[in-house]
This record gives sequence, C-alpha cells and structure tokens, in this order.
Amino acid sequence: MLIDSHCHLDFPDFAAERDNVVARARAAGVKRMITISTLVSKFAEIRALAETYDDVYCTVGTHPMNANAEQVSVEDLVALAQYEKCVGIGEAGLDYHYDDTPRDLAAQVFRTHITAARETGLPLIIHARDADADMAAILEDEMGKGPFKAVLHCFTSTRTLAETGLALGLYVSFSGIVTFKNSDELRAIAGDVPDDRLLVETDAPFLAPVPYRGKRNEPAYVAETAKVIAGVRGVTPAELGALTSANVLRLFSKMPALAAASAA
Repeated sequence: MLIDSHCHLDFPDFAAERDNVVARARAAGVKRMITISTLVSKFAEIRALAETYDDVYCTVGTHPMNANAEQVSVEDLVALAQYEKCVGIGEAGLDYHYDDTPRDLAAQVFRTHITAARETGLPLIIHARDADADMAAILEDEMGKGPFKAVLHCFTSTRTLAETGLALGLYVSFSGIVTFKNSDELRAIAGDVPDDRLLVETDAPFLAPVPYRGKRNEPAYVAETAKVIAGVRGVTPAELGALTSANVLRLFSKMPALAAASAA
C-alpha cells in the first residue's frame, strides 16, 4: 500500500496515456495520487482529473516559478479549495536555483499561500530550492502568526532546514532523488525523519528513481523510492508504505480513509 503524495498528472507528458499511467499505479499498489497545482488559472484541468479518477485528489496553488504569471489572492485560493477533492494548498514556495522571479514577489506569493492554508486548515505543499535561509525565516515568522499544516516536498535541502521544518511541525517528503547514487546525505536525512512526519512522492513526470532514472517518471515508481527509504530505515517496503500512507491521510485529512474509499 502506497500513496503518491505529489505528482503532476495534468502535465502534457501524460496526455497520450493517462488512463494507462493511473492503471499502472494501481497495479503497483498505489492507492491514492495527489496531483499538484502549479497554476491556479489551470485549476479546472486539475479538478477534471480528480473527477475522472476516484483515487486522484488535487490541490490549488501557484508554483514559485509561475509567480510572475498570475496574481492570486487568498480569497481566490480559499474559494477554489472548497472543491471536495481539493485537499491542499500549493505548491508554493521559493526557488532560487533559476531565480527568475523577483525574490520579494516570490516571498509575497508564498505568504499568500500560507495565509490560505491557515484559513482553510488544508496543508501547504512547500517547494524549497536553494533558498534555505529565507525559507526558514518565513516559516518561523508565519508560524508565529498562527499555526498551519505543511510539507516540505521533494526534499533536497540541508539537514538544518529539515530540522527547522520538523521543529515547526512540518512533514518532509522524499522523491526519487533519494535513490540516486550521490544522495548519501539525503538518504541519511530520510533515515532520521520521525516516523510520523515522513512522506514519499514521485513529483512525476520529473525525477524518476533508479532504475528508471532518465525516463519519464510516473506514480507507479513511488514504490522504488519507498523501497530505498525502507532499507535505510531498517523496515520492510510494506511497513514503509503503511507508515507513509497513514501520514498522508493524517496530513491531508480532507481525504477519506482508505477503508471507507474501498467500501464505497
């Protein structure tokens, strides 16, 4: 049993065979997939996918690399998040790797999403890349204004940011990068995240894990990421799957329990 807590099924990479991609995920034991918004203006497409597949849920938000592309208010996010299968806000955050969005604008948009997460009670999906100091500062500042739930998605940052996030009550999610040969430090961090804060994801179509590295990623491959993390933590893949699935359902609490979904 697994849940892919972060994928992008709306991306054109899947258009030609989306039904097959979902079918392969199911065959691999993936019980749920959360398809993550990167442009609020395309939320209708995200919502359509959630309505097409019983086991697909969605979020609403603006990726930091799209912060220049649209102006979104807290009210916009809160209104769209009322959709019954919208279970989170984001992804939003800071990306200084490409650094093609003015940093003050990126921070403003990120704080807008934090406010929406706080107002809706839905978890915030955080994108953090090469921005550890500013990310930590904003998270600490905003948490001081009032609590909100969040996950550091596709974690590739420093142990310091992981520890800051955990101290603030955040979850930490790992993608296929943790399977790469040169990811020893990332695997060490994945081994140390508390049991109740650990998630796995694909970030598909990006970052396919070994042995699929270099190919298009898809939700079925989350099993490979889970297998590696299970080995690091000294548990079986089945145990890791059950643990991380329970964590997803706790964090994304708007989703019904798996047993209830199976009975429906």
